[in-house]
Amino acid sequence: MKILDRYHPARISIGQQTDVISVIVTAYNISEYIERGVNSIRAQTYQNLEIIVVDDGSTDATGEVCDRIAMKDGRVRVIHKENGGPAEARNVGTAQARGRYIGYVDGDDWIDPDMYEKMLGALKEQQADIAVCRYRQVYKTHTEDQSVDRVVLFEGQEALQYYVQETKEYAIQNAAWNKLYRREILTDIRFPVGKWYEDIMFATMALGCARRCIYLDTACYNYIIDREGSIMNTQINPRTFTDQIPAYYEKTKFLKELGRQDLADIHDYFLYKRLLLFYNQLYWSDLPDRDAYVEQIVQIIQEQKDNYAKAYGCSIADPRDYKKMKLFLRSPFVYRCKIRLEERVIIPLKVKVKRIIGK
Repeated sequence: MKILDRYHPARISIGQQTDVISVIVTAYNISEYIERGVNSIRAQTYQNLEIIVVDDGSTDATGEVCDRIAMKDGRVRVIHKENGGPAEARNVGTAQARGRYIGYVDGDDWIDPDMYEKMLGALKEQQADIAVCRYRQVYKTHTEDQSVDRVVLFEGQEALQYYVQETKEYAIQNAAWNKLYRREILTDIRFPVGKWYEDIMFATMALGCARRCIYLDTACYNYIIDREGSIMNTQINPRTFTDQIPAYYEKTKFLKELGRQDLADIHDYFLYKRLLLFYNQLYWSDLPDRDAYVEQIVQIIQEQKDNYAKAYGCSIADPRDYKKMKLFLRSPFVYRCKIRLEERVIIPLKVKVKRIIGK
């Protein structure tokens, strides 16, 4: 890993914009957002774009809005298809793409005007396979931007390592949309059709294939957090068990096959922490199927118990997390009481003491 101090990729003049970037936009029932999203791509300072909008069987006016935009701009191509989910839509768009570089944008989000010029410039100058940028989290009431205006060059599997370690300092994330890819590394990678949380394996495989990644710690992508109807705004549901948790298992398997048992153990460590988080969220929720979900998550936690020693023994594990898991295995009731006590009494008390000391 190398931090490139005061590095900014050179501007790419119109005459130098010879490589086509194919941008795949997925759209389903987002008629009030899609025009803003596509127009933000059309307004890019890097103009040699192929914009493929995949209308995934929308039942509102999304398709008509997309067609109207395409009539204004020859770079925009609209594919209308039956609803099959975002993974299938992205695969369809990627299969139609002609560009040497591939990017993805969710139709309800939007991007900054110079996003692809910055990312392509950095990718080419540093001879990287993937460029990654930070993103803003856009809420209804406010926007959060944790940019620090730096550039980091990751060699080999370093980007994969920081991604698996969930290092907050680098917002690599599962997302497909804050990245620009050389087409070659996506040759054998597809989004899992019919699945939610489709980015988990796609990101893992792409980062695992990349020889070098360039990370721009400047927000260029605007990600809507709390849009109603968004998958990412959906509570724990059957897809958590049929799609999300199995995707985590598949991620562990891939890391092992890649020869990175160390990263597989780290990933499992975060998975097991996440399972306890799911349990807490479910137990104290008012979901209609809460009891059935709680039973499922308890069963999953019990099934994995033979793997805990290795995962909680990984290089970055906090010993306190293993104690929590052991407590849960002995008695979910005692575990719940302990966590509730910490949340309701101990943590607020510590915060109050810090405030008093700080005055």
